[in-house]
Amino acid sequence: MVRTIVGANWGDEGKGKITDVLAESSDVVVRFQGGANAGHTIINDYGKFALHLLPSGVFHPHIANIIGPGVALDIEKLLAEYKSVIARNIPTPKLYISDRAQVLMPYHVDFDRFEEERLGKASFGSTKSGIAPFYGDKYLKIGIQVCQLYDEDILRARLGSAVTQKNVVLKNLYGKPEIDVEQLISHLQELAERIRPMVIDSTLYLHKALKAGKTVLLEGQLGSLRDIEHGIYPYTTSSSPLAGYGTVGAGVPAREMKDIFCVTKAYSSCVGAGPFTTELFGDEAQELRKRGGDAGEYGATTGRPRRVGWFDAVASRYGCMVQGATEAVLTNLDVLGYLDEIPVCIAYEVEGKEITDFPNTPTLMKCTPVYTMLPGWKSDVRGVTDWNLLPENCQKYIEFIEKQVEVPIHMISTGPKRSEILYR
Repeated sequence: MVRTIVGANWGDEGKGKITDVLAESSDVVVRFQGGANAGHTIINDYGKFALHLLPSGVFHPHIANIIGPGVALDIEKLLAEYKSVIARNIPTPKLYISDRAQVLMPYHVDFDRFEEERLGKASFGSTKSGIAPFYGDKYLKIGIQVCQLYDEDILRARLGSAVTQKNVVLKNLYGKPEIDVEQLISHLQELAERIRPMVIDSTLYLHKALKAGKTVLLEGQLGSLRDIEHGIYPYTTSSSPLAGYGTVGAGVPAREMKDIFCVTKAYSSCVGAGPFTTELFGDEAQELRKRGGDAGEYGATTGRPRRVGWFDAVASRYGCMVQGATEAVLTNLDVLGYLDEIPVCIAYEVEGKEITDFPNTPTLMKCTPVYTMLPGWKSDVRGVTDWNLLPENCQKYIEFIEKQVEVPIHMISTGPKRSEILYR
């Protein structure tokens, strides 16, 4: 059986904690897309962690953790993250890397940074992790798969072709030093040896696991609105964070995907550029940001203050729809306990009309939120794990959100710790 955890919104929904929780009843956890450009924050008995490439199952010694073929593999960052986790007394996790995963090169990071600098105020809010240049090369078919690192003739030929193009752009567009191919090959071969024991045919591994009746958990990065096809293009990531892509990026049969958990916060937050209809500013935003989770609303990868706003039912309903969610998971409920009343965006107004379906990006940029006000519960619900112990107004808020997103909500996070979760 395959279960999938994805985000309903802009990313930053709290997927890491939910993956950590559901991992306990899984045998394999797979990262199926994206790279080190976003992080999952997890708080457990070992402490607080921000994972970027490692699957969120690494804290469970019984789990096989896989970097799937759809991932942008920054080998140096993966090894550094792996080392940092072990250094904090975590039992050595089982970690495997698909031999078909493609390698994020140092020049991908450089090109990402150079292009954002060139664009200036027109930039896309990249994390400068090399993701867009990586996926560009992948689909231009000039990328390097992990398996190609172990054949020097193939590696040399493919890099030579790619670097010829890169050096022309470096010299003539950016005015930067050219890439030294020999130095790069030596660096990649050294990294390849360090990961050699982890490299497997992950597709075959997963199909065998499923035949043996194992439970596989797919872990997506970011959320629906950052999807390259269905998101707020061009303010998106360069891969697909939708559950449907999980079958490709992980390498599992579509017929095996039974549960799709679509995670959304009890309010809205995002890192990065692009339209954000319910965005708050000034003191109101700062108060919500400060209260948002244990460390406040700051990006796990960038450290940037997250943009925050009230719950956007239009965006969240759309996010759940394109994910094919079987249920929504509500996180950060405890954050809202300070409010007398809570606005929820139930529609957008655009050019004098009210709409309830999420529009394309040019239309979205003209939209303003239409709010309904719900009474707050004015109490601390952090750590509550019994539905009957939630204040009535808190229960009504959850029921209202559930009706708006049009999928059931069975899991509710009432705090950042693994234990602070309510099953309804």
